[in-house]
Amino acid sequence: MTLLTKLFHFVIITCKNHNIDESHGLSHSMNVLNYAHEIYNSEIKNKPFLEQHQRVIYTAAILHDMCDKKYMDEMEGITEINKYLQEDMTPIELDITKKIITTMSYSKVKRDGFPELGEFQDAYHIVREADLLTAYDFDRCMIYNMHRKNGNIMDAYNEATELFCNRVLRHNDDKLFLTEYSKQLSQVLHYDALSRMNTWKNIVRMQLL
Repeated sequence: MTLLTKLFHFVIITCKNHNIDESHGLSHSMNVLNYAHEIYNSEIKNKPFLEQHQRVIYTAAILHDMCDKKYMDEMEGITEINKYLQEDMTPIELDITKKIITTMSYSKVKRDGFPELGEFQDAYHIVREADLLTAYDFDRCMIYNMHRKNGNIMDAYNEATELFCNRVLRHNDDKLFLTEYSKQLSQVLHYDALSRMNTWKNIVRMQLL
């Protein structure tokens, strides 16, 4: 079993064991990995040392929500990740991976700022920015809220709209993107999100059903 397969296998198992809904499940891990891959490819041209950190970047991108406090005790999740990967990664790789996924969330960055990870600082930002880029998916935000609200579409829409207005649509104003790739793509995703929000506003206000 390749490491990539093993990582996604862990995501599937963890989602089942901890009732992680689709907003933070397998498809989200795949999307964050894809963004991390694109940012990595854009950055490595000027930072060739990142090739040595690729395993950490990809592993953290895939597993970043597998210890999310919304679904489990964070330290228990970290313990499960450590046990699962201890034979596949070096102690340094595993330690940095755990540090990235426990410090990269929006709330922790706003509260504590960026951690100091030395030579792995760029790896940290690649994973963090990849996750932020997926946050522009308004449907994903609604999906999370619909699971919390037992399918109430109006409540899900209202809460998603509030989060986007107070957080997601402010990512650039808050200077959360450092790489050129993310700065440019986030502008496109910003306007795509506004369009999607407007579409949902029209749907939920039709009150046809």
